[in-house]
Amino acid sequence: MTAEMINGIREIADQFDAVLLDQWGALHEGQAVFPAARDCVAKLRAGGKKILVLSNSGKRSSENLRRLQDLGLPADEYDGVLSSGEVAWRGLRDPAHAAFPALGKRCYLITRGRDLSIVAGLSVDIASNPSVADFILLAGLDDDKSAPEAWQAIFATAISRQLPMLCANPDLTMFGAGGLMPAPGALAAHYAAMGGRVIYIGKPHPPIFVAAMSQLGNPAPKRVVVIGDSLDHDILGGCQAGMRTVLIAAGVHAPILRNARDVPKAVRDLAAGPANEPDWIIDHLAW
Repeated sequence: MTAEMINGIREIADQFDAVLLDQWGALHEGQAVFPAARDCVAKLRAGGKKILVLSNSGKRSSENLRRLQDLGLPADEYDGVLSSGEVAWRGLRDPAHAAFPALGKRCYLITRGRDLSIVAGLSVDIASNPSVADFILLAGLDDDKSAPEAWQAIFATAISRQLPMLCANPDLTMFGAGGLMPAPGALAAHYAAMGGRVIYIGKPHPPIFVAAMSQLGNPAPKRVVVIGDSLDHDILGGCQAGMRTVLIAAGVHAPILRNARDVPKAVRDLAAGPANEPDWIIDHLAW
């Protein structure tokens, strides 16, 4: 089934009651919230829709909420933020969830800028290296350490000890000072390719969608729409969860889609199968 092009979310608003809205690429690109996106959020809220920002961020939800506030989207204009870092933190606090097997107490932590917020308040000890750790927690990456090859020796030690990795940000690419570069998800994939076991928390994997539905009050999945710019994260995750999906063309796939004569066909070719084909395509988030 070919996705339908729409000019604004107003065209489909009667088909859903709640929105799981991506952050980067949908609301902003790191500078300021797009005016059309903020207007769309306001119109959705005025129409009685619940709006939860769903982000593959290794930071806690509260930090993402503050960032959105600084970028121009006040917290009282939508219904909250749920980050993959938050879901990981909650799971480490209460490991009874099936996605969080007993990982141990000694954590080899990989974060951006030595950020410790993802373990704040948890009963875990930070291990100096994998040889004395029980598991790896991957939440972020510094630009100068984003190349998977830089971790070869460290990962070899971890794999020799069969350490599981908890990946709190499955994104494959990120924007750094030098442009597009590998993100934590790419590093986790490298660990898996070396023979390591990886537990993924963010989009497109089920734990973050289960947590999001709970936060929304468990509406019927077909009455929830996922809006985002990544086929492999937002759209695939939404499809797997039984939700409707909208792909923002002016996001991560823009280098291909902006010059396409037939955007729906280009999206179908990129998706390479029905598992991550969206229901609708919109150029950018707008009402």
